[in-house]
Amino acid sequence: MDAFSSFFGSQSSTRNRWGYDSLKSFGQISPIVQAHLKQVYLSLCCALIASAAGVYLHLLWNIGGLLTTFACMGSMIWLLSTPHHQEQKRVALLMVAALFEGASVGPLIDLAIEIDPSILVSAFVGTAVAFGCFSLAAMLARRREYLYLGGLLSSGLSILLWLHFASAIFGGSAAIFKFELYFGLLVFVGFIVVDTQDIIEKAHRGDLDYVNHALLLFTDFVAVFVRILTIMLKNSVDKSEKKKKRRD
Repeated sequence: MDAFSSFFGSQSSTRNRWGYDSLKSFGQISPIVQAHLKQVYLSLCCALIASAAGVYLHLLWNIGGLLTTFACMGSMIWLLSTPHHQEQKRVALLMVAALFEGASVGPLIDLAIEIDPSILVSAFVGTAVAFGCFSLAAMLARRREYLYLGGLLSSGLSILLWLHFASAIFGGSAAIFKFELYFGLLVFVGFIVVDTQDIIEKAHRGDLDYVNHALLLFTDFVAVFVRILTIMLKNSVDKSEKKKKRRD
């Protein structure tokens, strides 16, 4: 927690130095890396569109589930094992993985549409704003400033995995589920910052694999979106139940 407080503390301490000129300044990022980042975020946008297509296919044919989850994981493994010079194949695998990921998230989105479609829009806009703000903060910060958070976030991710397995085996409670949601949201928001700076550092060292980097940011975006949407759905259901009890 001290690491997260230092992150937000450092941001507030530099707030007075920020302005329109500073937001346009990427002096620490070379032109080659800036061009690489444009490719990364363009690929990320295309992956999100492919994911939306996967959601649409689930809404049409109800294909989302365990099989699409395994298909998404298999596509990602295939992508990571494909040589870098096969660029078109790797881009196609990224889109396929995003398509299957969208189909896997489809049941949750279908539930949101049934309860309140406005929640879906709010969750996506909130995720996009949070992703953009934290990515921009990572770009404007000093190089390697937040890479030390990677170890803490990995530890937090392992805690989430152990809690998930424990809940599946021994049965979970509402408190544990709520903790997993909010703590998981905090962890993956942190990963947005760390992964953005890690991509920049790798690019400065000559690693310009924009497909892998887009896949990394895509998984962060989806993880944050799923948790924000779940939290908003849970709050909406709780409010409706409270209203029913008051009426009764």
